Amino acid sequence: MGALDEGRLNLELETGIKNGCVELAFEHQPETLAIQDAVKLLLQGLHEDVNREGIKKTPFRVAKALREGTRGYKLKVKEFVQSALFPEAGLDDGVGQAGGVGGLVVVRDLDHYSYCESCLLPFHVRCHIGYVPSEQRVLGLSKFSRVADVFAKRLQEPQRLADDICSALQHWVKPSGVAVVLQCSHIHFPCLEVESLSHHGFVKVMVSSGSGVFEEEGSSLWGEFLSFLKFRGVKTQALCGGSVKEWCPSVVKSFSEEEDTEMVSAVVSILKSLGEDPSREGLIATPSRFLKWMMRFENVNLEMKLNGVNGVKVKEKKEKKLHCELNLPFWSMCEHHLLPFYGVVHIGYYCNEGYNHKSLMKSIVHFYGFKLQVQERMTRQIAETLSPLVGGDVIVVAEAGHTCMISRGIEKFGSSTATIAVLGQFSNDCSARAEFLDKIHTTAALKEDASSPF
Repeated sequence: MGALDEGRLNLELETGIKNGCVELAFEHQPETLAIQDAVKLLLQGLHEDVNREGIKKTPFRVAKALREGTRGYKLKVKEFVQSALFPEAGLDDGVGQAGGVGGLVVVRDLDHYSYCESCLLPFHVRCHIGYVPSEQRVLGLSKFSRVADVFAKRLQEPQRLADDICSALQHWVKPSGVAVVLQCSHIHFPCLEVESLSHHGFVKVMVSSGSGVFEEEGSSLWGEFLSFLKFRGVKTQALCGGSVKEWCPSVVKSFSEEEDTEMVSAVVSILKSLGEDPSREGLIATPSRFLKWMMRFENVNLEMKLNGVNGVKVKEKKEKKLHCELNLPFWSMCEHHLLPFYGVVHIGYYCNEGYNHKSLMKSIVHFYGFKLQVQERMTRQIAETLSPLVGGDVIVVAEAGHTCMISRGIEKFGSSTATIAVLGQFSNDCSARAEFLDKIHTTAALKEDASSPF
């Protein structure tokens, strides 16, 4: 956002003028203030200093992201649909699949995100919609994504989200029938133990919902709709029959940590501020689940197992060779938005033959990753810690997928971020850096399953 745009946004927030009505600026609204207070309490529970740089504005950033990510509670399908129904002459009565324009319309690959009602983490949704128009009118194609977003921007679970989209389109568009297929993906939760740490990809589920002529999933129309999805590489055989239960890792995974009642109350306050009822069945256990994964990133002193290593003796450069430790997995939590990021770290260093401390490097990566972090800082810290242990010549590359990149701001699905830190010979030797980067390339650094949910 440019300076002028930011200034205009701040002016609008200050004045709070919209449609001739005076409103409280966003940062002064009771819901925003309540979420900020709750987030401050959570940060204190993580033993963080809420006044340090990088953290001071986190409560506001989290409040903004959560309220933006659940804005669907205040949106109405009617507002998007009624002005976008267009007349379109169709076939004569009794000819073709239905009245109206007479055939199946399919809109595919609509990317959205939603917040999981079980753990409050964002999950990715790829939405496919088919419908048979009737009454000689069609819905503007862009409105299908708008309608899906109304329900995605809420606390959800996959099957209910599919049913909500389907029933809303059936009610307001009044077609002969609607079919909805959702591909949903939820990140796994990390293990605290360094030897078990890895990113196991995504929990994936595919659900469907149908109305009208699509009520019977065994019908020929459903088969035609699924054929259009297969054209795009969608593996429709993965469709789940009936509702999906316990797809969230927080429900399946068991945790043993004790609960802090004040922190539980803080999460309950967040749910209320988002317009939800914390006592409804799907949300009763959500505060506890949210805290149990969050507290795994508590600012505690994880052991960095140096194993008595005091560094290597520096010898002539010609006696050293490039050593690489690639694809060391890590988990971390963005200190700006309290959302996880995860990926792999690659380490290159020049040292004598026979020097091998992979377990040490895994421990260092885990130590700096498993806390509230910024990827750039984490990369630098790993390099600076390793430098005296390997003779000074070290290069570190971190590749990560950031949950905050899909759930706020640009909402860029499938993106990844790479950061690099170089010390010693790698600082001024382009050929050394190129040699190491080529090693990453040839070993398929970031696995596709860890960066893309489908």
